[in-house]
Amino acid sequence: MEIQFLGTGAGQPAKGRNVSSLALKLLDEINEIWMFDCGEGTQRQVLHTNIRPRKVKKIFITHLHGDHIFGLPGFLSSRAFQANEEQTDLDLYGPVGIKNYVMTSLRMSKTRLPYRIQFHEFDQHTTGKIMETDKFTVYAEPLDHTIFCVGYRVMQKDLEGSLDAEGLKAAGLPFGPLFGKIKQGEDVTLEDGRVIRASDFISPPRPGKVVTILGDTRKTDASIRLGLGADVLVHEATYGQGDERIAKSHGHSTNTQAAQVAKQANAKRLLLNHISARFLFKDMADFERDAQAIFPQTHVVKDLETIEL
Repeated sequence: MEIQFLGTGAGQPAKGRNVSSLALKLLDEINEIWMFDCGEGTQRQVLHTNIRPRKVKKIFITHLHGDHIFGLPGFLSSRAFQANEEQTDLDLYGPVGIKNYVMTSLRMSKTRLPYRIQFHEFDQHTTGKIMETDKFTVYAEPLDHTIFCVGYRVMQKDLEGSLDAEGLKAAGLPFGPLFGKIKQGEDVTLEDGRVIRASDFISPPRPGKVVTILGDTRKTDASIRLGLGADVLVHEATYGQGDERIAKSHGHSTNTQAAQVAKQANAKRLLLNHISARFLFKDMADFERDAQAIFPQTHVVKDLETIEL
C-alpha cells in the first residue's frame, strides 16, 4: 500500500506544486488505485508516474472548490483513450453537485465515455460509512471549511494470519494440498495418527492499515475523530505557525494546528500537504520543524513523492 502525491499545493498551481490530488495505491491488496481529489493538471502529473489511469477504479472528492475538481473532466476523458486496454467502470464519491458538474462538463464538450461512472453523492446528513467491500471500509465526515467539505477514513479489514510453513515441515506435514487445508483453518490427521492443529501454525489476524485523508478544514474535532490511531494522517497545512487568524478566516489550518490534530488523534504519521504558494521550498525545513516540535512524526510532502505504508 502506497500514497503518491500528485499535487500538494493550495488554491492555484505553482512552479513547484500542482493543486490537490493524491493516489492511494492498493495494487498488492486489490489491484486498484483510488484517487482523492483531482485538481487541474492531475492527468499531466500522472504522466510522470507509473500510474495507469485504467487502474483508477474509485475517485473520492472532498469538496467542490475548483482546485480539487477542475482536473476531473480531463482525467475522465483521457482515461478512455487507452484503447489497447480494457474499458473499466469507475465509482465517483463526493458531495451533492459533483455528478452535475461532471455530466455538464462532458455534455458541453460532447465527450462520450466508453465506460460507466457510478456516482455516490452525499451531504452533511448522509455522511458516515459510504463504502464497504470484503477488504475495505470507507467513512466520510464533514469538516470545517467555507463550503461543505469532508475527510475520509479508509480502513483495511483485518488481514489473515500467516502460515508457519517451516513449522509444518518440521512437524512432518508433506508440502502440498494439506498445507492448503491448514491455511483454511482445517485440522489434518497424518497417517501415523498425529493431529496437526491449524491453530498451532497460523498466526493471529493482523490489523489492517488505517489511512485518513482530509480535505480543506479549520482545526476541528472531526479531524481528530477521523484520524484516531491512523497509520497515516494526511492533513492540509495551507498556512504556517503564527497564521492562525488568517487560516481561520479562510477555512484552513496551519502546520502546527495539523500537528496538534495528529497528536490528539494518536496517529502514527502526519503528512502535510495543500501548502500555500507563499511558502517556497527553502521555507520547508522550518515549516516542517515547527510542526515536528509538536508531533515529531511529521513530514511535508512534495509533488510526485511516494509514501509507503
